[in-house]
Amino acid sequence: MELNLKKPIIFFDLETTGTNITQDRIVEISMIKIMPNGEEIERTLRINPEIPIPAEATAVHGITDADVANCRTFKMIAKDLAQSFTGCDIAGFNSNRFDIPMLDQEFQRAGVKYDFTKPNFIDVQTIFHKKEQRTLVAAYKFYCGKDLTDAHSASADTRATYEVLKAQLDRYEDLPNDIVALSEFSSQNRNVDLAGRVIYNENKQEVINFGKYKGKLVIDVLKQDPGYYSWIIQGDFPQNTKDVFTNIKLRGK
Repeated sequence: MELNLKKPIIFFDLETTGTNITQDRIVEISMIKIMPNGEEIERTLRINPEIPIPAEATAVHGITDADVANCRTFKMIAKDLAQSFTGCDIAGFNSNRFDIPMLDQEFQRAGVKYDFTKPNFIDVQTIFHKKEQRTLVAAYKFYCGKDLTDAHSASADTRATYEVLKAQLDRYEDLPNDIVALSEFSSQNRNVDLAGRVIYNENKQEVINFGKYKGKLVIDVLKQDPGYYSWIIQGDFPQNTKDVFTNIKLRGK
């Protein structure tokens, strides 16, 4: 089933130096922009992360320091990349938990503003886990009847994710072919920050979603424990998460 689109949607996948959103860097990004008329625009970029790529990361995606030595840095492509995403919804596999927060962190590090509150996010992994509880390789085999022979290649993973979502729409009659509804279905929580450290409760109040204050209202914790805000700001949290705490703190004054 083809996607019912009112505006373009970008499927994307990142290969990185590791899984730490605040410390690791992107080494490859692959995108497929699907237009409402069905046109597909595909693009893959290698990126010089400006830090060494650990051997364990290379073992996953096959990209070495030598492969990216002469590539542009993220800062050099950030404005063009942000423009490519502007006006589009965004989809990926495990993208809500990793790829989107990582991309936001890189944009912030490069000093490029991109408003992640505008797009609808569709995480195909979440749909898959709610329906079948498996991996992308298994999802591709299950839904599309194909073997993902080049897994952990950004280009192959991106294409597979796009095909899996279309196959999911064919398989599940109750799965709506509507980007806003798919975005809601593929969200585990209603995140305030991209990493999900703060979420909305049923009353649309910001609640801490980790640690000793999990389930507590952010505004209450900031008033009762003034040192908690300093711990967040000085800690190993994505800049987007720090910005959310700062905005809530300023609003509460």
